[in-house]
Amino acid sequence: MPDSSSPANKHDGQQQERRSGGLTDDEVCPDPRLATAAAASAALSAASNRAAAAAAAANTTNPPSTTAADGSSSNGAVSSYQRLVKHYRIEVAASASSVVSTVTTFPLDSVKTRMQTYQYAGFRDCVRTTYRNEHLRGFFRGVTAPMASITLVRTVSFSIYQRTKYTYCNWVKQTFGFDVMKHVSTNGTYPNLWTVATFGAAGATAGSCITAIACPFELTKLSAQVSVLMADKKNCLKPERHAIAASYQNKGTLKTLGNIIKHRGFGGLYTGFRLHLMRDTLGTATYFMTYESSKQLLTTFGGDGTHSNPLAVLVAGGLCGIVSWALIYPVDSAKSIYQRNSLMYSKGQEVEPVKIRFFQRNMYRGLGVSMGRSCAVNAVFFSSFEFLKKRIKAMEDV
Repeated sequence: MPDSSSPANKHDGQQQERRSGGLTDDEVCPDPRLATAAAASAALSAASNRAAAAAAAANTTNPPSTTAADGSSSNGAVSSYQRLVKHYRIEVAASASSVVSTVTTFPLDSVKTRMQTYQYAGFRDCVRTTYRNEHLRGFFRGVTAPMASITLVRTVSFSIYQRTKYTYCNWVKQTFGFDVMKHVSTNGTYPNLWTVATFGAAGATAGSCITAIACPFELTKLSAQVSVLMADKKNCLKPERHAIAASYQNKGTLKTLGNIIKHRGFGGLYTGFRLHLMRDTLGTATYFMTYESSKQLLTTFGGDGTHSNPLAVLVAGGLCGIVSWALIYPVDSAKSIYQRNSLMYSKGQEVEPVKIRFFQRNMYRGLGVSMGRSCAVNAVFFSSFEFLKKRIKAMEDV
């Protein structure tokens, strides 16, 4: 039996001790400095593994951005897009809401225009006659023009209104010391002379600016809506005008636009501009005054300090359309009649002016239809507008 105290046996015993501790011969570092270096390397390796695990977990939650061919990050592109949308959230929300509200309520606008320009026994008679003679398509004649114009006009109008509103509010604060926006946003407050005047002035500014854009589109829409009626000989009092009137029948938006230019020149696209300017300036001022004031009142009565109560927005949107149309309807009727008459004349021929007569029954034909349509349009529009604006504002930057 070998002696365990011999050097050879001692060496074998040490090797067995190290193996029993889980180490192999290759893992033994006879030099203490090498042992320290090995320990440091092991710690570094463990830290690296932990960092890799954390990165893998982060990638699971937020996938890594892809790189485009030009080397740009897709996340960077998304972030830039979101910042752009958030910056122009008023315009984006107004455009999308306009498309929805215009399409859903256009048949009522068509009936309103027909009742303004021609004699019908009432709303039902107009609907029945239109459907019998022109079918469902008759209610959507000219829809392309307002789809483009109303979307553009409302987008520009709301953009101008928002900017001029804050400009006028700052002027009132600096000149008279009254903070309009602070007053409106404070819970439990009511409209006063300063708020009504400021919002009305901003609305009038927006309305007067958009007339230059809206007039040609609205004239095109009107001519398309009443083209079939104009072509009917019994509706044309002067036979010599019938040929011109009949030329507008069954034409699309662009052809109708070209036909107006053909008979009345480029200036003919702004037929009835003065009446249109008066209508839009007064109407838009009343529109925004009513919306802002009624929303403030309804929010105060409802006890909601956020000033974005959905019910308040819905009711205020419908109310502003009713009030503004009730005020300007005779102006709009005079504009529609004058534009309809002008379509039967060639360039250079004088068209008889149409007087604005308030409180005369014939100037209010179709008012009920118009108010109902406007109530529906603006209730849908403002509900959609406030919702989209809030959602866009809440978008997270990537």
